[in-house]
Parts: sequence; C-alpha cells; structure tokens
Amino acid sequence: MARTQQIIHKGKTIFHMDFSNISSVHEINSVINEGINHIRKQPMGSVLTLTNISGMHFNSEIKDLFQIFIKGNKPFVKSGAVVGLSGLQQLVYNGLMKITGRDIKSFNSITEAKDWLAMRN
Repeated sequence: MARTQQIIHKGKTIFHMDFSNISSVHEINSVINEGINHIRKQPMGSVLTLTNISGMHFNSEIKDLFQIFIKGNKPFVKSGAVVGLSGLQQLVYNGLMKITGRDIKSFNSITEAKDWLAMRN
C-alpha cells in the first residue's frame, strides 16, 4: 500500500501521509519527499493533510526532518490533522507547532480527523 495518497471524504480531497510503524529514517524521509512532491505543487492554501504517525519511531534527527517539512508546507496547507500521537511524541509535536507556527490538529482516530478536515471551508 502507498504511504501517500489522495483520498476523498465527504466530497473533500485529503492528502493522506502514512508514517505508521516506520522505524527507519530513510523510509520516513522517503514519505516526506513524496509529501513535498505533492503538497508543494498545489495552489497556496488549498491542501487538506492527514498524517498518521501511530507507532512511528521518533528521535532528534526525525524531529528535525519534520520541522523542515512542516514549515515548508505551511503556505500550501489549508488545514492539517495528525493521528497517533503518544507520550513523548505529544511533547515533540507541541514543540514543533510552536517552532513552525503551524496549527495542525491532533485526533484520536483517522475517522475523527477526516470528518474534521471535511468541514474545513
């Protein structure tokens, strides 16, 4: 299954990035590059993103990759949602939101996140 894909939910196109259960920096970087190649070709302020990080390995190198990725996507993303945050990831996530100036909402389930994104105008 592809790690990135466009999905339609309640008539809205959402770009889904699946980092779940990845432990390799190389594989995480590959998904990030796929995301960059899609998101940054879209009109400014138009993309709805859903990111699943359930069970993903996290360290300072990965945090740095995400910081650059999230900040660079800011002009293109209308709304973003993330699922799968736990413990230490939540702390890192809160820090990333402050550093990047982004407001990506955290949800407990993919369904909740998709429903929220589908309501964005």
